[in-house]
Amino acid sequence: MSEKNDILLIGAGLAGPLLARFLALRNYRVKILERRPDIRKSEISAGRSINLALSKRGLHALEQVNTHKQVMAEAIPMEGRLMHAADGTTSFHRYGQDDSEVIFSVPRRELNKLLMNAAEETGKVEILFNEKCIDADLDKGSVHHENQDTGKTTETYANQIIATDGSASVIRRKMGKLEGYKEKMEPLSHGYKELTIPANEDGSFKLEPNVLHIWPRGNYMLIALPNSDGTFTCTLFFPMKGTPSFASLDITDKVTHFFSKEFPDAISYLKNLEEEFFLNETGKLGTVKSWPWNVKDRFLLMGDAAHAIVPFFGQGINAGFEDCTVLNECFDEYGDNWGKVFESFGKQRKPDTDAIAQMALENYIEMRSDTADPKFLIKKEIEFALERRFPNRFIPRYSMVAFHRIPYSECLRRGSIQASILNILCSEINSINDVDWERAKKIIRKELEEICVS
Repeated sequence: MSEKNDILLIGAGLAGPLLARFLALRNYRVKILERRPDIRKSEISAGRSINLALSKRGLHALEQVNTHKQVMAEAIPMEGRLMHAADGTTSFHRYGQDDSEVIFSVPRRELNKLLMNAAEETGKVEILFNEKCIDADLDKGSVHHENQDTGKTTETYANQIIATDGSASVIRRKMGKLEGYKEKMEPLSHGYKELTIPANEDGSFKLEPNVLHIWPRGNYMLIALPNSDGTFTCTLFFPMKGTPSFASLDITDKVTHFFSKEFPDAISYLKNLEEEFFLNETGKLGTVKSWPWNVKDRFLLMGDAAHAIVPFFGQGINAGFEDCTVLNECFDEYGDNWGKVFESFGKQRKPDTDAIAQMALENYIEMRSDTADPKFLIKKEIEFALERRFPNRFIPRYSMVAFHRIPYSECLRRGSIQASILNILCSEINSINDVDWERAKKIIRKELEEICVS
């Protein structure tokens, strides 16, 4: 088979190398420009370092290009949330019906390295490091990139240029100058700070490893995800301004006092709290929506470059990887007709990425505050019971998103209907034993059509 036209990708974060492998397996030659040094050869950060929650959609994409086994060797299953109350008590809330419905904690850096290796091993992918994209010519089909070591600027042409360069995409910024282009950036008033719980001296975990630990505190929260080396990656999601906020915790004593008061059972594990709090960067969070995602058959936005979301549904990486799956399916349908491929991809994905953006924001409220509400916990219990009784009609929204490949837009639509049903069924009850199941049956059969799950 003869080799096809060169494709240029901007960004070797996560979606970029995975997409490169998809394309290489279709016999395309791919070049990736990456602004950072090679993280496989240095100790620099892999960009944002919030641990990743890998679920059905992301795993499916990895399976399509036979990289899932290597990834799963680094993954730790999480069966549910372990909630840490302010008084030190804990409660476990399962994600799914049983142990088969779990999500997986994967360290961003290790996944990034693995995907770059998987792309390069095809023999058709070349990654150029320390090459920062600084501009693009949308008419000529080229990008200008600057070497971060020498300062040399180069213009590179390609038949197709795909931007996987994240929420601050240079290509998207350039497309924003086109007539009719729409872009909306919605910064969150909360940011994040990463902290670490080290392993015990023998390498074992200090906390239960097979759960997502959450310390919900109303307007903010601390979470901890396990790593395969026995450590936990902790993330404080916290207001940027006000009291309390990152701005107000400006000296060591304030940080220590705040954590001792709000997270008393966590502070003893955070051995380097004060040092990490001021050394580690305060990250920003936000949502990016844009349209269209392509310029004819030449340029395309994918992943966070097209649709960045906040991390509270654990779907950022899964949505980006699902982009690769959908684009690959568009190739199956349209072959080398790049205009059709790009157009079809955008039309399919836009409603779904808008939907997961909304659900991710809603999930932040659930994680930091709703989980402490007894009424919320009753609803969760009833949700699972309804799924067992009506498995082809009622699936909890979280389960639709994390354990199936039901389109995000359909998850949002059905989830809204199901929330209304739950409100009706739970309006005057105090436990699951009070549910009127016959009434539930009538409402569900009327409001929810059967669904074919994948």
